[in-house]
Amino acid sequence: MDKDQNKSFSQTILVTEAQTASQFGSGLLPVFATPALIALMENTAMQLITLPAGGSSVGISINMQHLKASPVGAEIQCTATITAVEGRKYTFEIIATDSSSDLVGKATHERVVVDIEKFMSKIVSV
Repeated sequence: MDKDQNKSFSQTILVTEAQTASQFGSGLLPVFATPALIALMENTAMQLITLPAGGSSVGISINMQHLKASPVGAEIQCTATITAVEGRKYTFEIIATDSSSDLVGKATHERVVVDIEKFMSKIVSV
């Protein structure tokens, strides 16, 4: 088993007005936006990857369920666990809970480690 497998990282945020569906444009209500939850989940997962010099990681897939609405001021704890490492690809299971320990969301996420210079050289400017 890879030494990184089953390694976990958690972080906690307080939902701000800037993270609401009405601010993101993903809905009309002043509740924690699904895109903001996805960003929190991706950020939590990427903290687990030890990068080589000149490297970064990019998200390549996320299968997420947003299960409970959270108001501005809610405390959300997000925990990501590495479940598989295949070469440069990392797979994570992620859960987000509120201060009542209710499940706010869950996801399976994949990230790939890339060489920044090589990756950016393939991007075409518009």
